[in-house]
Amino acid sequence: MSNLGSLTTFSSSGKLKQLDNALAAVQQGKPSLGVRTKNGAVLITDRMLPNQRMIPKTAQKVEKICSTIGMTYAGIKPDFRQLVRLARKKAGAYFLQYGENIPVKQLAQIIGEEAQSATQRGGVRPYGASVLIIGYDHMGPQLFQVDPSGASYSWKGSAVGSKAGSQKTFIEKRYDEDMDLSDAVHCALLTMKEGFEGEMRADTIEIGVAELVTNEKGEKVPTFHVLTQDEVQDYMDQLS
Repeated sequence: MSNLGSLTTFSSSGKLKQLDNALAAVQQGKPSLGVRTKNGAVLITDRMLPNQRMIPKTAQKVEKICSTIGMTYAGIKPDFRQLVRLARKKAGAYFLQYGENIPVKQLAQIIGEEAQSATQRGGVRPYGASVLIIGYDHMGPQLFQVDPSGASYSWKGSAVGSKAGSQKTFIEKRYDEDMDLSDAVHCALLTMKEGFEGEMRADTIEIGVAELVTNEKGEKVPTFHVLTQDEVQDYMDQLS
């Protein structure tokens, strides 16, 4: 009989082999990145379709968790789908209890706790996905990254996936504390364009935005939404 507990045993160097495998899955995944500004936050991800016959909307990588929070990933999609399901369940329960959307930090901590739990239970493996979460709450625009280890951090700009190192460096060089959301979208697009495999088009990337939007009553309300292909194309046209 196999020893399921051995999957959660530290090596002599203090590492978990299964966790290294999960991080390797993330590093081989299509890149995703996020940028936070003073008036909003943006996610952009590479969803290059493996086959031209595939319908783009079925390859969605940016998921809406609630009306103010969105999430994307790099790594294994089925693992990400399970985290999305958990996030929506927790966000819905929070709204039912308190009558408002869950704070971004609290949601990131919940996902981190689930990811960490998967590294220490026998018979399961760590989640092979790193997620980026953006939202707009009482603390303003937020960007969090949660890794397979369960570690979660707040960022001004971060990236996950196969080109994370170079993309983080690119963001650091272009990031400005005073830039607005439109500038952040341009920064994210330029970062994604660097080293992009194939042609970067409106249907090969996906962008999500968290910002304040004026409602029918003239009130500013926090909102997360995924840009349409036409909106993405408009931003791309401004780069040329």
